[in-house]
Amino acid sequence: MGSSTGDMLVEKQRALEEIFRDSPTLIATHCECETRVKDRQKDFLNQYGENMDPAMHPVIRDEVACYLSSSLAVELAKRYLSRLHVLHITTALELGLFENQTPLKDKKITAEVCVHHLHFSDEDYATKGNLIKCNPAVKTAKDREALWSGLESGLLDVIATDHAPHTWEEKMLPTAKSPSGLPLVQHSLQIMMQKVKEGKLSIETMVEKMCHNPAICYQVEKRGFIREGYAADLVLLSKSPYTVEKSNILYKCGWSPFENDTFDYSIEKVWVNGSLGFDSNIGLTGNFAGQRLLFDRD
Repeated sequence: MGSSTGDMLVEKQRALEEIFRDSPTLIATHCECETRVKDRQKDFLNQYGENMDPAMHPVIRDEVACYLSSSLAVELAKRYLSRLHVLHITTALELGLFENQTPLKDKKITAEVCVHHLHFSDEDYATKGNLIKCNPAVKTAKDREALWSGLESGLLDVIATDHAPHTWEEKMLPTAKSPSGLPLVQHSLQIMMQKVKEGKLSIETMVEKMCHNPAICYQVEKRGFIREGYAADLVLLSKSPYTVEKSNILYKCGWSPFENDTFDYSIEKVWVNGSLGFDSNIGLTGNFAGQRLLFDRD
């Protein structure tokens, strides 16, 4: 419901009505008002040109653009009793659209927040520039604190990444041309474990929001929990410092917005579907293969 990279967009009211009325399964949507974003982008380009300050990105894609779209999605979901999951919430204003009284398995409308929106604020554009340019944009420190409160209260159900590994060359383009998105999945657990150490959330809540709740929201069969008969998707951590450097970045894009940052936890081993896929002593093992996700439609 708001284009990000390319032209992946559904914005016409009639099409949205049909989707929310007829969808037999969960609707997951990126919410930004396309009309407002385009109008503001045009104005800023005319005034500042393509080399505008990256800090203007959250001013173009502001809280109003987010709220206009997410409130429409919630209104449609309530009208048609659709199962809606609103992706990567970034503003304090949007939190009022969600509730925390219904058990997650029974919720018709759920929402997520991403690790970078919990970590960065608009103050970081001064040093990170286009490296943290993403859609929806990283917003104010006040919004960030509201997102943490939303997690604690249960208004936000899932912690995700919105992983988008654009190339370094693409990100170094002038701000208006630099694609939105950043690579996040490799360090997402270390980021959140750091927040656990800082007292921002408990380790139990982190596991709930990153593992249990995604499986519940999407009705994924036999994943997201350590249980007999479930897929063994496991991570072994050690309490040892880890500094993000070019040499240990596994992304093919070769960069991370967390370069030179040091976390207090290291990833020692990762098992996927019961097979060892990563060992810190040897790197990626190549010994595992992905499996098709199965879903419980009952």
